[in-house]
Amino acid sequence: MMKTSLKQLAVSLLVMGASTGALAQSADYSKLGTTLTPMGAEKAGNAAGTIPAWDGGLSKPIAGFDAKKGYADPYAADKPIVTITAANMEQYKDKLAPGQMEMLKRYPNYKITVYPTRRSAAYRADIYKFAKEEAPNIKLAAGGNGIVNLKKSNVPFPIPTEGVQVIWNHIMRDLGGSITRVSADFPVQTNGTYTLGKREESISFASYMTDAEPNRIFYYMNKTLAPANAAGEVALVHEPLDQVAEPRLAWQYNPGQRRVIRAPELAYDSPGIGADGLRTNDDFNGYNGSPDRYTWKLVGKKEMYVGYNNYKLTSKDLKYSQILGTNHINQDLVRYELHRVWVVEGTLKPGARHIYSKRVFYIDEDSWTILHGDQYDARGGLWRVREVFGVQLYDAPTFAQAGEVIYDLQARRYLVNALTNEEKPVEFGKKYSVADFSTAALRRMGR
Repeated sequence: MMKTSLKQLAVSLLVMGASTGALAQSADYSKLGTTLTPMGAEKAGNAAGTIPAWDGGLSKPIAGFDAKKGYADPYAADKPIVTITAANMEQYKDKLAPGQMEMLKRYPNYKITVYPTRRSAAYRADIYKFAKEEAPNIKLAAGGNGIVNLKKSNVPFPIPTEGVQVIWNHIMRDLGGSITRVSADFPVQTNGTYTLGKREESISFASYMTDAEPNRIFYYMNKTLAPANAAGEVALVHEPLDQVAEPRLAWQYNPGQRRVIRAPELAYDSPGIGADGLRTNDDFNGYNGSPDRYTWKLVGKKEMYVGYNNYKLTSKDLKYSQILGTNHINQDLVRYELHRVWVVEGTLKPGARHIYSKRVFYIDEDSWTILHGDQYDARGGLWRVREVFGVQLYDAPTFAQAGEVIYDLQARRYLVNALTNEEKPVEFGKKYSVADFSTAALRRMGR
């Protein structure tokens, strides 16, 4: 198996005015909304002019928007700046992750088509308000395994000084208050054949609810609709805020047994539902769950080509068969842009168990979304490469995924998650109560 050194990553890290060292010394929250964006990103563009200043992003639907037709692309007139292939990738390696370079080497049709950078990420005004108000008082729980003193904020650490703080920003980031959707997953085999998986999901952040229980981040319900042999299975999760005080609470409904059972295995590196062994439970949504099994190092910031403003991938005119290909998805549909990302390296703690010995995440400074991840096996070899195809959903408004993919370099298979092209529109902002995420509701959904 291919072993990939992280030395290249260290060389490519940028020395910026808002570097982690500078931020650690200042921690001046008055900068939020002035020299920093309300989310904590650098408001200014870069010196080269290839990353523009943040001007507020896309916070309202564009003219003619119709959810039933999908998201119209506000940047459809943009032309590619460069297309990176195996032949020219050495010229751009300082702006690529090891996983991207490995994909370019392995697959002749894999390419990275770069477009002008558009800093579109934007959120509701209350997201910005709570981030600034609460940040000075929010602290990490013991060992970094949770957050204390948080009330409403989705950005607990807008000026991070530790790697685990950036991970918590990703976990806590806003997804539109609540999401109700049907999405499709596809494990794709080496010959390009695939099996359709479909799920009906509801997720609501506790801060968006009026009756949420203490010590909750969000509530999540997932019903499997396909394939037929798994249809009717339902999973329920209550995610705690301080996971020192309380671990994840999870239940499953088994349609064969017609009963609800506790499901503590819905965490860490247990196999993800409907993933054909291609992802772990904590792989879902970039990364989720307790961060306690890793030591998280804040490596720094770098400029990197990442999936951004992927409106083409949200098109309701696309069929899933047009997206899926042999070895990788159709790269003609993916838009990459140059953005500043936080680089966080997670190393498995001595004595802790997980199939990944190391995880390196590249996290968008404007949204705190993991946009790329390289994951390593027990021998230190690059194993799985994750790409998240970011998109600003301006009706919510929130920055989300047009889809995500995990490429397994050992198995030469891949898994695509969260596609909605052939499904009804995603619903944001639905008001849920705790009763909607009870074990009784779990049983009703299963039936």
